[in-house]
Amino acid sequence: MYRTNKVRFMLVSALLFVTALSACIGGPTTSDVTGVVKVVAAENFYGDIARQLGGSHISVTSIISNPNVDPHEYESNTQTAIAASNAQLVIENGLGYDAWMDKVLAGSPNANRIVLTAGQIANHMLPDNPHVWYGLDNMPAIAQAITNALKQLDSKDAAFFNGNLTTFVQSLTPLEQEIAAIKAKFTGTPVALTETIYLYQSMPEGLDVLTPFEFMKAIAEGNDPPADTVATVNNQINNRQAKILIYNEQTITPITTNLQNEAKQRSIPIVPVTETMPSGKTYQMWMSDQLDALQQALQQASK
Repeated sequence: MYRTNKVRFMLVSALLFVTALSACIGGPTTSDVTGVVKVVAAENFYGDIARQLGGSHISVTSIISNPNVDPHEYESNTQTAIAASNAQLVIENGLGYDAWMDKVLAGSPNANRIVLTAGQIANHMLPDNPHVWYGLDNMPAIAQAITNALKQLDSKDAAFFNGNLTTFVQSLTPLEQEIAAIKAKFTGTPVALTETIYLYQSMPEGLDVLTPFEFMKAIAEGNDPPADTVATVNNQINNRQAKILIYNEQTITPITTNLQNEAKQRSIPIVPVTETMPSGKTYQMWMSDQLDALQQALQQASK
């Protein structure tokens, strides 16, 4: 299980409540009453994509929506359990990233509910790296699966969903072009990462990640990295071998904070990234903003 030593499950009361609630629920589903499909997304970026695809024909509840919250440390509650019990479509990441959602679903069985697990749909997965939504090449398949589920739940609006799917896939083109432009201009640039999340983009960008994988993996899982890898990363920053530092703002430890401080002292550009989509953004806006920041940092470092 991904980052099991950090995740705290506070589900007992929630699951007991939902179990009792489920025994009393009967009659029509929410879709029958309101005419919309009820969707619950474990993370807000999947919720946003579902909203783009479903429009006014769906209602979306995103459980993790605060970029200041580490998704690995999320504590489920009664509201989460009730939302999941009423949902017709649930979208989770899987791969151990949001294991708390599996426990919520197990406590609120619903034979008519569709559950989509992005980690099982993505066609490009890196070893020991559940952050599949950072791989732009994974998003068309995930969006297609969401669209198929919506058409299954609301067949009369299938044409609407198909049209939105086409629009969504086309909207990824500028992001793919920006990644290609970064690769064309900055391929081979040595960089440091605080954890594995950005590998899904640094690889197609052609960046040379100097950071030992054992270091990034340990930080991502909430563990202390091997001492030799910490020394290696510190040396790469102190000796300015790494031209930029890509820093996950939602996984902060004394070790990563020290790296950030060292980079600042040596005027190494720092590019912040997040695991959760910032408020007021769409998935495309979020990814574009980060790519813009990366490109500016690379330009600064190349002077």
